[in-house]
Amino acid sequence: MIRRAFAPLAAATFAVLIGACGGNTQRTRDTGAIGRDSTRGGWMPLFDGRTLAGWHTYKQANGVTSGWTVDAGAVRTDGSAHDLVSDQQYSSFELELEWKVAPGANSGIFYWANEGTAEIYENAPEMQLLDNTGHPDGKSPLTAAGSLYALYPSPIELVKPVGEWNQVRIVAHGGKVQQWLNGVKVVDVNFDSRAFKANVAASKFKQWLTFGKSRRGHLGLQSHGGRVWFRAIRIKDFS
Repeated sequence: MIRRAFAPLAAATFAVLIGACGGNTQRTRDTGAIGRDSTRGGWMPLFDGRTLAGWHTYKQANGVTSGWTVDAGAVRTDGSAHDLVSDQQYSSFELELEWKVAPGANSGIFYWANEGTAEIYENAPEMQLLDNTGHPDGKSPLTAAGSLYALYPSPIELVKPVGEWNQVRIVAHGGKVQQWLNGVKVVDVNFDSRAFKANVAASKFKQWLTFGKSRRGHLGLQSHGGRVWFRAIRIKDFS
């Protein structure tokens, strides 16, 4: 896919964001501010707390199929639904949200998703969301909560106990992506690097030729077994 050239202002903004991130163990500033005021500092809400407006079921642009509801100000999946994607598409962005899972639940956040494959995971990278103690994937950092699923690991101990809210931050610009879990940077990867391409070539994703190739696309919330809640979903769009 042909990559777009980004304006100097967007590049400068990303540089400021990366500078604020620091090393892998540096905590983000004021993580408790998520959801308090989603319009300050360029933030835009992606969930109004009452409806699923702005979202649709993957490959079904007319709305949301069963299995997704709004529950006490959060988006909830029962784990058996088709994946949910944002109506809007994004390239360079900063995304924040909070999530929690029921025992044994498995979910994820997709980004740069297109709707050209049968399943969203065949083209879009996924930040894993998981009950690390109650699901087999939680035994390996490569598939634990916070990981770039099956490609880049996340420390198993970072996730909070079942029923507690976890905080996510994803920063993307060009081919560069950072994933943060509960204030800790767990993934820092360049999708255009030889290292990333080698990882994909050694993984199950090699069978899908479009995987990880898009630099613009939908955000996605996965329904993959067990109840999962999402809230305080907001974004800064630097595209």
